[in-house]
Amino acid sequence: MNGENPNTVWARAFLDELARSGVQVVCVAPGSRSTPLVLAAAGDARFRTLPLVDERSAGFFALGVGKASGRPAVVITTSGTAGGNLYPAVMEASQGEVPLLILTADRPHRLRDTDGNQAVDQLRLFGSFPRAFFEVAPARVGDAELKHLRGLACRATAIAQGPPPGPVHLNFPFEKPLEPLGAPSSEAGEAETGPTRPQEGRPPGIGRSPGGSHSPAGITSLALDGREGGEPWLRVARSHHRVLPDDGARLLGSISGSPRGLIVAGPVPDPLETGPALLGLAAATGFPLLADPLSGARFGPSHGAQVVAGYDLFLRSPEARARLRPDLILRVGASPTSASLLEFFTGHESVPQVVLDQGHRWKDHTASARLYLHASPTETVSELALEVPRVGDPRWRALWEEAERRTLEVLDAQSREEVLEPWILEAVVDVLPEGANLLVANSMPIRDLDAFGRPRPESLNVFGNRGASGIDGLVSTAAGISAVTVGPTVGVLGDLAFFHDMNGLMAAMQGALPVGFVVVNNDGGGIFHTLPVRAFDPAFTRFFATPHGLDFRHAADLYQLPFQRAESLGGLRGALLELVSSGAPFLLEVPTRREEGHARRGEILAEVRRAVEGLEGTGGL
Repeated sequence: MNGENPNTVWARAFLDELARSGVQVVCVAPGSRSTPLVLAAAGDARFRTLPLVDERSAGFFALGVGKASGRPAVVITTSGTAGGNLYPAVMEASQGEVPLLILTADRPHRLRDTDGNQAVDQLRLFGSFPRAFFEVAPARVGDAELKHLRGLACRATAIAQGPPPGPVHLNFPFEKPLEPLGAPSSEAGEAETGPTRPQEGRPPGIGRSPGGSHSPAGITSLALDGREGGEPWLRVARSHHRVLPDDGARLLGSISGSPRGLIVAGPVPDPLETGPALLGLAAATGFPLLADPLSGARFGPSHGAQVVAGYDLFLRSPEARARLRPDLILRVGASPTSASLLEFFTGHESVPQVVLDQGHRWKDHTASARLYLHASPTETVSELALEVPRVGDPRWRALWEEAERRTLEVLDAQSREEVLEPWILEAVVDVLPEGANLLVANSMPIRDLDAFGRPRPESLNVFGNRGASGIDGLVSTAAGISAVTVGPTVGVLGDLAFFHDMNGLMAAMQGALPVGFVVVNNDGGGIFHTLPVRAFDPAFTRFFATPHGLDFRHAADLYQLPFQRAESLGGLRGALLELVSSGAPFLLEVPTRREEGHARRGEILAEVRRAVEGLEGTGGL
């Protein structure tokens, strides 16, 4: 270690502990001040390290990794405005409860609050959004200092994983020189040109210099090289909130005494775990289950649960909402996407409503809950399913089945000759193979999937950035999901959302990831047609709808991606099946008409409202 740059030893030790703690993916945005961190990551074969020029894209790529894997990915940036470009991804990770580690390099303390170039205030740069912020000490290679640093890496990783999961920000002030001293070591790896799979092993001798010199006096090999056998310096046991016995008994009693109970599954950070648990509870109780697309309970085997289709459509009828009055609503996770379901909550405020969630945000913005349980949904629901009796009234189930049947009859009677956005989501769900990943953009795509996406027995992993529900970063998020999952990933995005993050295509191209994009191009912001402001033209068209006239074929050409344009639903299905089967990234554009589509949605909703009039169900209530 003698003669080694302290910055190099410092960064290697920290990255070593991240790898020992299970971190596998590192996203690097280029810059000088972050050199020690970048070279430490690039030289460690345990990481999948990839360069992403745009920090905003890097942040959302890492968000997608955390969303799909449950493990935090690392984003490394230089100082100055670089970190600020991560702000949207940090906001989404916090609101959406996604693990994420942000490592920002900084100027040394002596250059702060001066005219030092690229020196800005990076302390608590992201405000209240991170779960924790750490100002890492300046690099000092001492025994106690290195041990503390290793523990800090383990602590930060554990906080990011939660519960509740979220972003953690660490700020590293580095003095020059930033590069390793002497000739590059033959043991050090090189930065990858694209996303590559992590490999086994670790750099031998984290603290040793390229020449293999011995540790200086007073510094143990334990501090320099970490614990034997690849063990992390510190294991932090994850603690899930459990329901207290009295509250558990109260909830069990409420369910047991409610023959017209209803389970609402909202978006959750761990849908692969919570979704099946909710299906088990619905099957055990006999209660209808209204499953948001992001709940993990909508697409896949139902295991005997009554997963209701079309609820967003038929609950827009005031008569149906009144007729379907429950005597208990159990809400799990975040508020659902469906506005009509939210209106259902507020319209039945006198009905006992229970919210079950362990996230950091309050999940009852309608203020309609009577009992709020801050506990692990998966564990609580799984335990309930073993204890509850099957109390659901068959006539109650029949009423929901009748509402669903009438709604689906209306949808099935619609012509599929016209390319309506709801039919696009319907076609995508039909075509994607079992186990595929689907990222759905905000605005109209997620709402159309919620309203028109019918449950199916084949599994489909659905993702969305609904924490802050922004338009940004969706291409990069899909690429990040694809990088750590098996099978194809498809993002369904509106034209504005796609345009907003076209830089994210760089990662897909570099890594040849099996991720493709269906771009619903209605030449502007279609969701604004659902708002009263649509009546205020010409300002509406110019400042809200924002037509652009772009031809996205040129974007595909720029990033060397296969491109097709589908002018019909049949063409969409055929093209999507072909492109997904190729296993390569692609771009599929589907032109639609914004104003006509809004009008047709209104006509379909009117037909559904008429169809559910006089709702009775088999045997009545």
